[in-house]
Amino acid sequence: MDTRVAAERFVRVWERAWAAHDVDALIELYAEDCVHRSMPFREPHRGRDELAAYLRWSFAEEQVTDVRFSAPLVGPGGIAVAEFRVLSEEGGSPAALAGCVFVRFDEEGRAVETRDYWHTTEGHQEPAGRLFLL
Repeated sequence: MDTRVAAERFVRVWERAWAAHDVDALIELYAEDCVHRSMPFREPHRGRDELAAYLRWSFAEEQVTDVRFSAPLVGPGGIAVAEFRVLSEEGGSPAALAGCVFVRFDEEGRAVETRDYWHTTEGHQEPAGRLFLL
């Protein structure tokens, strides 16, 4: 599958499924033996089962009000990157999360390796400047 097509599908599904906490839809984007790194100093989540458990844990306290992803930037070797911004309520308090995801796709268009970098802040704030290419 063309990397651009895979990347566009990836951000479209993530945008919708994150808002709905639809772990099943998200897991379908990943290869069975995927590796997901959610933070630079945290052990990676290996395989769909570990990733699904991490997502369920991440979504447990979060009530999403808005999710936005930028259009993906596509590079050589099946790699793409996209920025994201999420507004939510956690423990009754508004919060904003902004970051980016790096994805490497296999020939079937499934994510085999992903890496996130993100930051959170109190309140429903937009990142300084707009999301790249949004």
